[in-house]
Amino acid sequence: MLLTVAARDTAIVFGLYTGRDENATLVRDWRMRTDPHLTADELALTMRGMLGEHADAITGAAVLSTVPQLRRELRTMLREYYRDVPKVVIEPGVRTGVPLLVDNPKDVGGDRLVNALAAHRIQPERPCVVVDFGTATVVDAVSAKGEFLGGAFAPGIEISLEALAARAASLRTVELVRPRSVIGKTTVECLQSGVLYGFAGQVDGLVSRVAAELAPGEQDVVDVIATGGLAPMILKESRTISHYRPDLTLLGLRYAYERNVVT
Repeated sequence: MLLTVAARDTAIVFGLYTGRDENATLVRDWRMRTDPHLTADELALTMRGMLGEHADAITGAAVLSTVPQLRRELRTMLREYYRDVPKVVIEPGVRTGVPLLVDNPKDVGGDRLVNALAAHRIQPERPCVVVDFGTATVVDAVSAKGEFLGGAFAPGIEISLEALAARAASLRTVELVRPRSVIGKTTVECLQSGVLYGFAGQVDGLVSRVAAELAPGEQDVVDVIATGGLAPMILKESRTISHYRPDLTLLGLRYAYERNVVT
C-alpha cells in the first residue's frame, strides 16, 4: 500500500492507496491539524494510530510539506520508520513531468505542483484551472500540454473571517453556513452572506480572468477543478467550478510516486 502525506499550513492530510496506475484505489484518508512543532516520532506514532490495521502494510510513501519545519521531520520519519520502503519527497529536482513555465520554478510549492499533475491526468489535452481552498485560496493555470503556467493567491476564507472578527469590535466568528438570504437580517447572517457569496464571487472573477488568458476566446473548453477542505462551502454558489476532487493533492502524490519509483 502507498502512503501519501500532504502537510500544509492548516492541516496534514494522509491517504492510503492500494493498486497501481488505473487500478489504484484510495482506501482511506485522514486529516489532522497542522502543528509545525511536531517531531518525527510524534508524526510516526500519530500516523500509525490512524492507519490501524494497515500500519504494517506500507510498501511505499510519497510526501510533501509546505511547512519547512515539518518537511525536515517528515524526512526523518521516513528514514527512521519506513527505512526499507521506496519513498518520494516532493521538492526541487523530483521528476513530475510538469514543466514549470514561471520565472522562478523553486518558488512553486509542492502542493501546487502535484495538483497540476493530477489535474492534467484527470483532464488530458484540455487546459485546466485548479482552485485550492485552504489557508489561502490558490487559483492555478495548467495548459493543455500539462504545463504549470502560474496563478493567483487570495486570502483564505477562514483567515479572512478571523481577521474581520479580530479587527471589528462588534463582529465575531460565525459558523460558515448558507444564510436564509443574501440580504442578512442579523449580524450573523450578514457575515455569513458576505463570506459565502463574497468568496464565491471572488473565485468566479479570478477563474474567469485566468481562463480568458489561458484560452483566449475559448474559455468554455477550460475545466475548473476545485479541491481543499473549504471547497464544499463554495461549490454550490460558484458559477465557474466544474469538478470537485477532494483527493486531488493525494492523487498528484500518487502519480509523482509512480513516475519516480519503478516496482
